[in-house]
Amino acid sequence: MNSKQIRSQFIEFFQSKKHQFVSSAPIVVKNDPSLMFTNAGMNQFKDFFLGNEIPTSLRVTNSQKCLRVSGKHNDLEEVGVDTYHHTMFEMMGNWSFGDYFKKEAIAWAWELLTDVYKLPVDRMYVTVFGGDREDGLEQDMEAFSYWEEWIDREKILFGSKKDNFWEMGETGPCGPCSEIHIDMRPQEEIDQIPGKELVNADHPQVIEIWNLVFIQYNRFSDGSLKELPSRHVDTGMGLERLVRVIQGKASNYDTDLFVPFLDKIAAISGYQYGQSEKTDIAFRVIVDHIRAISFTIADGQLPSNNKAGYVIRRILRRAVRYGYTFLDLKAPFLYQLVSVLAEKFGEFYPEIQEQRAFIAKVIQEEELAFLRTLDKGLKNLENIQQSLESKNEQVIPGEVAFELYDTYGFPLDLTSLIARENGLSVDEKGFKQAMVLQKERSRSAAQLETGDWNTVNNEESEGFVGYDSLQTQARIIKFRKIKDKKSDRFQLVLSRTPFYAESGGQVGDTGTISNGNEVIQVLDTKKENDLIVHWVDKLPDSIENEFYCQVNEDKRAKIKNNHTATHLLQSALKQVLGIHVQQKGSLVNEQVLRFDFSHFAKMTPDELERTEAMVNAKIRENISLNEQRNIPIEEAMAMGATALFGEKYGEHVRVITFDPEFSVELCGGTHVRATGEIGFFKLISESSISAGVRRVEAVTGSQAEAFVNKRFQVMHEVQELLKNPKDLVGAVAALIEERSLLRKEIEVLHLKATEEIKESLKNQAKSLNGYQLVSALIKLPNGEALKKLSFELKNEMEDLIAILAADIGGKPQIAVVISDRLVKEKGLHAGELVRELAKEINGGGGGQPFYATAGGKDSSGLPRVLSKAEAILQHSLK
Repeated sequence: MNSKQIRSQFIEFFQSKKHQFVSSAPIVVKNDPSLMFTNAGMNQFKDFFLGNEIPTSLRVTNSQKCLRVSGKHNDLEEVGVDTYHHTMFEMMGNWSFGDYFKKEAIAWAWELLTDVYKLPVDRMYVTVFGGDREDGLEQDMEAFSYWEEWIDREKILFGSKKDNFWEMGETGPCGPCSEIHIDMRPQEEIDQIPGKELVNADHPQVIEIWNLVFIQYNRFSDGSLKELPSRHVDTGMGLERLVRVIQGKASNYDTDLFVPFLDKIAAISGYQYGQSEKTDIAFRVIVDHIRAISFTIADGQLPSNNKAGYVIRRILRRAVRYGYTFLDLKAPFLYQLVSVLAEKFGEFYPEIQEQRAFIAKVIQEEELAFLRTLDKGLKNLENIQQSLESKNEQVIPGEVAFELYDTYGFPLDLTSLIARENGLSVDEKGFKQAMVLQKERSRSAAQLETGDWNTVNNEESEGFVGYDSLQTQARIIKFRKIKDKKSDRFQLVLSRTPFYAESGGQVGDTGTISNGNEVIQVLDTKKENDLIVHWVDKLPDSIENEFYCQVNEDKRAKIKNNHTATHLLQSALKQVLGIHVQQKGSLVNEQVLRFDFSHFAKMTPDELERTEAMVNAKIRENISLNEQRNIPIEEAMAMGATALFGEKYGEHVRVITFDPEFSVELCGGTHVRATGEIGFFKLISESSISAGVRRVEAVTGSQAEAFVNKRFQVMHEVQELLKNPKDLVGAVAALIEERSLLRKEIEVLHLKATEEIKESLKNQAKSLNGYQLVSALIKLPNGEALKKLSFELKNEMEDLIAILAADIGGKPQIAVVISDRLVKEKGLHAGELVRELAKEINGGGGGQPFYATAGGKDSSGLPRVLSKAEAILQHSLK
């Protein structure tokens, strides 16, 4: 049975038990501040457990794309080393939202595993919660009794709180769980050691395959537990492990989920999987990571230098490093695996198939960029080795190894490997300390303490009513305190709200809630899962009263202009550039609109002009908004509505249309009643933000008018400065040409002056313990001239030590040059010397053993630099 059939059988089995199939949520989490990536199948159903939303079906099943690379669930460092950890995996599950509970969940799990998948009963064990004294919880005898109906009593094991009590986070819904394990060892090993002794002991062949979680408690911030009003079931079974068990493989990587990728890497690299442990780890890292990288890009998260994008970039670079180091893959190779991924997963996850070219292009460009960085890092490591050798040291300091990791992406194992090859070692303890310090800095910077929700009344919220009105009467349903480094703030949930919560690139509304003379400022409105949360700086005095809620109308109007213009812009880009244009991100606020889209070339002036003209033409047509709410998603897609990759849509959606032949989109944002309200649209920039993704920024309405007026004002000022020439462009071009000629003349004069200084310095050189010392205070036009002079002296004079103190444009600079022989034989180091000298000019610097520079703030210290340098050298060269 192949993996596609195994996945299908799981879904069909639970559909036969009256479960509704729900497609996978995006792997990148949008509206949950506690999560960066979807790390479990239950994430998209979190609001049902929290009571924030009522499910349309009480029984649900799905197969969810998951990623575990950060926070509590972080398997990254284990990936590749063993044969069963993964970054990206599929979590199959079934859920009950206040419907069935332990009895049915256990019975159906056993039926599926033994009757459908035909797993051997004699190799299976189950665990149940063994109680916890701290929480005052007894053993889960209810689950134990249900398991007795299906499996021998001696195969039911009591587990600890760590293994058998599941919690969503520090607070929130939680409960006991029951795990199903299977023993995959050869029979002779089973005969020697019973499998029950190896359950939850990290044995690679005695593994957990399914976890049945029974959510019946709520954990509060003080650690206490309280029974939930409804009891839920949340189960999770990793597809990768299940396929391994059913296909009888010793490793997840031996299944049909991974073998096609291993074969492709073998074809690219010339190495074979199974040849050696080192190369096997590299194979496993690469085939695991390409899945994580590709699925995340498909869901809209591009590699970058912060947050989720940084995590993906780090995973990608980890894969490249393993290929580079152990499989001799010195050119981009990862992108070639995307076609295998599309073939393997494209049917169940169509976003992979539809974006395969885009995904491959992004990965290829990322690989090229990192390979350049990798080369720089290797050169930097060579300099570190030379520095250690000159001081007769053999240990790379931990902070230096961490800098290689943090700046160049060198993992500790790669630095250690290169060090060992050169007879060196790494201070691993120091490296770990530096890593801990960085994590503490990051944690401290992002620290946000969230209190428990305090219920004011038990009303159900109507949610957002702000499409139709910017004001309403509402009550506070619940509130909580938020503490960060700046101040204490509060979050409110209202019985109904006209405030739009930040979503889909559109910023949240601001405004006020008031009761009589008491006015509370709404600072922001955000979504937390599907809960609309209002940020305020204080609580009302009379919190149980009804409040008048008023949105900032001027801000909302400008946001509507920009949001509608974004729709028109996307449609125009598709017509001008092609249907490959897909939205990859956006920002819509009251000042500007920003739109990121897939396109592989810089837009030409003509393309920009045509795009802008098309949007303005649609504005002048004054097209009325056609808004359709609660449309079945299948009907909306049949209408040709544009949907975004990486967005999770419900069964019913909102469709925004401005001319059915031009712009039809799924959208929850706010819009103008007719395009004429926008007034005017002006593109202000176009740039690249990553491989295959361009960004345009634009302004509308009064902001567009102000932008154009400012440009006209600048042009008028330039005309006046140039005495109002008839041909302004020609006059400016003539000035630029004249300036270029003058600069060339100045460069010639500078070269001549520098040459004269060089000859003078050579003549002034004096002997210092058998070596030539050049020590002088000089004036040069720029830093480049100082560097050129330094290297020319080094090339033209033997056994040279040069200390050049220069005043460049009123700022002090120092250059130190030491001949290679002196560096090697006397252990001199220009970088260390220049750091000491820089103290005299109130500055700092560094560099390599043979050449280093420093800058500072105090030019009066330059003479002291020369005398101090000579004193140091007299002592060092004795």
